[in-house]
Amino acid sequence: MTGKVALEGLEFHAYHGVYPHERSSGNKFEVDVQVETEFLDSAFHDDLTGTINYEDLYAIVKTEMAKPSKLLETVGHAIAQQTLVTFHEAIRVEVRISKFNPPIGGVCKRAVVTVNQGR
Repeated sequence: MTGKVALEGLEFHAYHGVYPHERSSGNKFEVDVQVETEFLDSAFHDDLTGTINYEDLYAIVKTEMAKPSKLLETVGHAIAQQTLVTFHEAIRVEVRISKFNPPIGGVCKRAVVTVNQGR
C-alpha cells in the first residue's frame, strides 16, 4: 500500500544565497518534505521498520541545510536525492524550501523553491 509521510515547518538558520552577505550572516529558512512511499505490512502492525522514520528524515534535511549553497534548487535536490538513497521504499520526494525576506530590492515575505524527484 502506498501513502505519504511528511515533515512540515522545519526551521533552520542557514547560509544559502548568491550574495556574499547571505553566505556570511545567513537567513531563516523553512523546509517541508513529503515522501511518497510503499508502506510495508509491518507498518500496519506497529513496526517502525515498515515506514519512513521521521527522525531519520529530519537528519537528512538538517545535514543538507547545514551545507552552504548559492541556490535553493541545489539544496532541495540534495535533500530529495539523499532521501531516495536512504529510504529504498521511497517512491517520490517533494522538498519545499522557503527563504524569508530574500534580498530582492523590495518587500517579500519569502521566496519558495519546490523540487520533486522520483526514482
